[in-house]
Amino acid sequence: MSYKIKSRIWIESENNVLLGEGRVHLLKAIEETGSLSKAAKSLNISYKKAWQLIDSVNKSAKKPVTINSIGGRGGGGAELTEYGKSLINAFDEINKSCWTFLDKQLGKIESL
Repeated sequence: MSYKIKSRIWIESENNVLLGEGRVHLLKAIEETGSLSKAAKSLNISYKKAWQLIDSVNKSAKKPVTINSIGGRGGGGAELTEYGKSLINAFDEINKSCWTFLDKQLGKIESL
């Protein structure tokens, strides 16, 4: 029999979620598409939901995570700040380390 450990991590600040898998996916999609609306569409979530997630991240973060430009003739856009990119990298590293740790811990169950 083989076992798996299931877990999700997120980082909070005063009961507000700063980062979690969903928010990181959205930030990465903004980086790829250059737009919040395109990012939302690519992840199959509403623009309103995407906007709320990004607003929540920006309010919880020490510095702005995205730079938004207002739409107009050429349309608006969104891009990640250097701080935003650093947050994503740090979260991915933490997440990976967490999985490595949990995989090792699984041996405690499998060896029984």
